[in-house]
Amino acid sequence: MQKNSKRNSNSRFPDIDLNPVDAEKKIESQNNFVELLPVEVTFKIFSQLDIQSLCRASVTCRSWNYTIRNSDSLWKPHCLTARAVCQREIDDDLESGYSWRTILLRNYRKSKVKHEWLSGRYSNIRSPISLPEKIMCPMDVDTWGEILEAELER
Repeated sequence: MQKNSKRNSNSRFPDIDLNPVDAEKKIESQNNFVELLPVEVTFKIFSQLDIQSLCRASVTCRSWNYTIRNSDSLWKPHCLTARAVCQREIDDDLESGYSWRTILLRNYRKSKVKHEWLSGRYSNIRSPISLPEKIMCPMDVDTWGEILEAELER
């Protein structure tokens, strides 16, 4: 009797996969444009994202992470933007053979902090206590030299 009921339930729904893991993977694959669209279109979509959105997209799923992580062309424009502030640091990293993604990871936060310093945002700070902790990051001697030169020119 049980064999008969199983066979009947299978024959009513021949397209349904009874394995829930496989069914889940099939649904994910259907909703994943990275796997469905041509590579050029996928890169075009990802290239429209800002840095924060690109990083968030990279943690969406494994295929997105793989695509974003291994595509230097997605990271290069953001890196060149950071280069406007951290030219020496980025040029040194390029000469050392780092990928665009790695260069950006190494210099993005520094470029933001350095930009704030060079634009005069912290010119009125008189002691280390009044420095905002959250946005500070370690910087090398040459970077501090550039910041101090800018402060002396103000």
